[in-house]
Amino acid sequence: MSATTLADVRAFVAQLPSPQAVAAVQEACAQQLLTLDRAARPVIAPGRHAKITGIRPVFLGGLTGTVQEPNKTATRWQFLLDEDSTRALRRDPRNTKFTVPDNVTRYRIPGKGIPAGCLELLDA
Repeated sequence: MSATTLADVRAFVAQLPSPQAVAAVQEACAQQLLTLDRAARPVIAPGRHAKITGIRPVFLGGLTGTVQEPNKTATRWQFLLDEDSTRALRRDPRNTKFTVPDNVTRYRIPGKGIPAGCLELLDA
């Protein structure tokens, strides 16, 4: 079987007889993009060690901890800070949103969770 080139694919699409046929090819392309994207992304799962990045409020950026459970669509994850990050959040003067009690060593960030795109996995 010979390799199909991009020119071959374009020629095939150009000869499709209907908008429905083009839409079917478009849908197959979109599905393949999703598959390739999933394969390129590390798997976020409960128990993984991660760092929060690119988030607002900015004082959460750089904090580290353990990924907890996801929301229904796995677009946001609950997050349990490690001891150093719990202390850092408690002392951060920019933090006017979260009250971290003095006796808490690992603080679970309340709310909807951290967006998946803001979690940089640190473990292998």
